[in-house]
Amino acid sequence: MTMRSALEPHRLRRVFGSFPTGVTAVAALIDGVPAGLAANSFVSVSLDPPMVSVCVAHTSTTWPVLRRAARLGVSVLGVHQEDAGRQLSARSGDRFAALDWRAGDDGAVFLDGSSAWLDCSIEQEIPAGDHDIVLLRVHDLDADPAVAPLVFHGSRYRRLHPHAD
Repeated sequence: MTMRSALEPHRLRRVFGSFPTGVTAVAALIDGVPAGLAANSFVSVSLDPPMVSVCVAHTSTTWPVLRRAARLGVSVLGVHQEDAGRQLSARSGDRFAALDWRAGDDGAVFLDGSSAWLDCSIEQEIPAGDHDIVLLRVHDLDADPAVAPLVFHGSRYRRLHPHAD
């Protein structure tokens, strides 16, 4: 294996895309209207205090709006929510049209039927290349083990196959 001195973006995407990830919706009410984005760069960070993180591109037009929210909802999309993932990734249009969602008391927005949800606030933003790592403190959360998660791998949505015991 040889290392090239210049790593082309398409090559980086191909290799980074070989690592399967879950898909999340990060959303909040902004001036009474839901705003959100899809993020597959979600990761657990700490149990004490409870923290998770997502990475957001500097080119995002949604993040500057979302970062004003007191609370953010993180919904781990279920396998049946592939269309929601595509819709929340769109650059234009109403990202919440025809989506079933609910808002928490502090304005965090959660997609109904998700595999899990977390009610968070922004703890810290850390510049990292062309993205920001957004460290989120978790205030409440729950999961539905009956809902299989949506997976992103190789630049497309995929499903986990159940293991036969």
